[in-house]
Amino acid sequence: MSEPELPMYGSCRCGQVRVEVSAPPLIAMACHCRGCQKMSSSAFSLSVAIPVAGFRVVAGEPVIGGLHGATKHYFCPHCLTWMYSRPDRLDFLVNLRTTMLDRPERFAPFVETCMDEKLPWAKTSAQHSYPSFPPMEDFGTLMKDYAALPGDGA
Repeated sequence: MSEPELPMYGSCRCGQVRVEVSAPPLIAMACHCRGCQKMSSSAFSLSVAIPVAGFRVVAGEPVIGGLHGATKHYFCPHCLTWMYSRPDRLDFLVNLRTTMLDRPERFAPFVETCMDEKLPWAKTSAQHSYPSFPPMEDFGTLMKDYAALPGDGA
């Protein structure tokens, strides 16, 4: 994927929480798990994995929501938009909901996960699919292939 113009910005629906992304996404994903379906009120959630050092909240104070487990899900305290997650065991990245970005159309999902829980009519343009989550050993190759995509990955 060609380098996006950085920094990129995004916000929750009401705009009270704003984020800045200063590193290119490592990968773009769609997750079909029931948890993401319920938290996004949709058939799947979309996210871009951002290195922690390339992500910061520049306005507002997100709150933790969802299941309050090992993976932390951050929401705007005012409009309750689910903005990003900090996955358990992957402390080097932030999964930012792609639609929080000011230009989300630039990041089509490259990988879709939890296909075993996918609603039968839901479709994405993802190039790779996994019944649950990709094995950790696949992520290096997936991120390398994503980085090599021409254009914005869309």
